[in-house]
Amino acid sequence: MEEIEVPKYFMCPISLQIMRDPVTTITGITYDRESIEKWLSTTLVITSSSSNDTITCPVTKLPLPRDSDLTPNHTLRRLIQAWCTINACNGVDRIPTPTPLLDKRQVLKLLRELVGANNNKFIITLKKIVALAEQNERNRRLMVEGGVNKAMALFLIRCFKEGNNVVGIEEALRILRLVWTPNDEVKAFVNENSDFVDSLAWILSCSSEKDMRFEVISVLKMAIEVANSSRMERLRLEMFMNITKKVLGDRSVSHQTIKSALHVLIEACPWGRNRMKIIDSGAVFELIELELTKPERHTTEMIINLLAHLCSCADGRAKLLQHACGIAMVSKKILRVSEATDDRAIHILSLIAKFSATNEVIIEMLRVGAVTKLCMVMQADCAPYLKEKATSILRLHSKVWNDSPCIAVYLLSRHPRY
Repeated sequence: MEEIEVPKYFMCPISLQIMRDPVTTITGITYDRESIEKWLSTTLVITSSSSNDTITCPVTKLPLPRDSDLTPNHTLRRLIQAWCTINACNGVDRIPTPTPLLDKRQVLKLLRELVGANNNKFIITLKKIVALAEQNERNRRLMVEGGVNKAMALFLIRCFKEGNNVVGIEEALRILRLVWTPNDEVKAFVNENSDFVDSLAWILSCSSEKDMRFEVISVLKMAIEVANSSRMERLRLEMFMNITKKVLGDRSVSHQTIKSALHVLIEACPWGRNRMKIIDSGAVFELIELELTKPERHTTEMIINLLAHLCSCADGRAKLLQHACGIAMVSKKILRVSEATDDRAIHILSLIAKFSATNEVIIEMLRVGAVTKLCMVMQADCAPYLKEKATSILRLHSKVWNDSPCIAVYLLSRHPRY
């Protein structure tokens, strides 16, 4: 099949894709609606004006107000549709006629329809909102302006307070995930309403479906990202227990769900009480078990980073040492993943060697290869500070480890007269 040459004026100057809904700006340039609306909503001010209401046209570089009119180019759209139809035999998909645009009035109408609606009407309306939110950035922005964020959050809180696992929770979570914008209003809501995070933890505890857990963990991750110190200090043990049981301990959930859960736990770690709660939830054991499944690289980096935080506590180190593969798993990741993982893994071994080094632990480090790996770090092409950390660990228990063949080889290489 011959390669089809697409007419240049059918292509959006921003996305470089065939325009599905061409619109013309006041600067006379035609763009695909979704691309130019995203540009208008996210691009930083680069004009000399101090106002945030004006940016520049991507093509002409002329001033372009954020609220400027976008005129549908019906003639061009029909030409594109006709061209797609003619070339359908060559694998070109036809461009459908765009649906009528959503406006703020319609958003408010949809929210009013939710009030007092029966279960069937309620779920139908929520699904309409989901479909509109999935269409484009413009719809999502209108929903934020119309208060959809707050309406969905209040619905989840009401379900939590009434203890009713009612229909519509998954759809409400999906809407929140799609339209979430970390603006001042959202930050204030999260930090002034302790029930919101608690409601998410409750939903997670009740969820049995993988899709539901993905949605609730995704929203929880976004909420934690905007939470202030006061809110973070008051996170409940139940939330951490639900994350450990429903996500870390379940091998059927998606990789994205796991990474979002790890992100939540890492964000919570700077507060000592949270570290203790995470440890009490049984997370250390599940993190080791999760790493033994050989997850993707970024997940491993997050697991080792989180374990390093938890091992700053005596209880965290004790939990890691109780697992038969704890030291071996941490040691194995050194020089295999990334420099960041090397740093955190060596830090864990350092904490164990300094503060938890019973005779059994010292022998275990030798037996499972931790000592060998530290010797390899000293000879590897890695950062000097990592070599220094490895050296300091080996010096701590050199009397016990001197009989190790790897240390003998290292000493001979550095000191031939040894």
